Amino acid sequence: MAVLEVRDLSKQFGGIHAVEGVSFDVNEGEILGIIGPNGSGKSTLFNCILGQLHPTSGEVRLDGRAVTGMRPCDLNRLGVSRTFQLLQVFPELTVRENLILAAQEHKGSMLTRLFGARDVGLTGDAGRMIEFFRLAHVAEAKAGALSYGQQKLLDAAMAFMAGPRLVLLDEPAGGVNLTMLANLRDRLAAINREEGATFVVIEHNMEFVMALCSRIVVLAEGRIIAQGDPADVRRDPKVIEAYLGH
Repeated sequence: MAVLEVRDLSKQFGGIHAVEGVSFDVNEGEILGIIGPNGSGKSTLFNCILGQLHPTSGEVRLDGRAVTGMRPCDLNRLGVSRTFQLLQVFPELTVRENLILAAQEHKGSMLTRLFGARDVGLTGDAGRMIEFFRLAHVAEAKAGALSYGQQKLLDAAMAFMAGPRLVLLDEPAGGVNLTMLANLRDRLAAINREEGATFVVIEHNMEFVMALCSRIVVLAEGRIIAQGDPADVRRDPKVIEAYLGH
């Protein structure tokens, strides 16, 4: 079953075709990777799917429902979560507080925030996510005091905190050292395997994508030039020319 359907999506900026006629599905329980050289349209595509940009043409559907151009806050309430290239953690809050805050839009309402428990009943969920992403030793530390790799782990944990229907991860491996990178990849693979989480990864780190994703879509100049399993994509001459050869 397709959680996300993208059909013939295009985005133009004046005479520039940043994304042109892109179509793909993301199936339930799948980890899909989207790769491509700089300027290939990856970020524009993400932002059109997530409502930060309105596509020039085409359609986006979530669980069969048309959501094209829907505001990010409304998509969030439908269970779509994301990370950004730039970290979105709150440095003055603890790891636990960051996780609770991340989930409040999903599980809290204005009334519960005004009159209910301060944590909107999310402390238990935060504790489970802290254990899952192996952040227990820094759970009460301020996020700003964590290493960059630990902050990336926290950023990913925040995206999955409320059990979203779909998560879009924007360059989760960027700037992370090799040891922490292996830990991040292991945790993302585990949340897919153990919780059935469905997510899409945009990433420049080819080895990270190849090891994590079950299927890969390759963009170049705003168009899909290849898609398939990692082994097939790695061998594709068009991919080698457009991306791997750079």
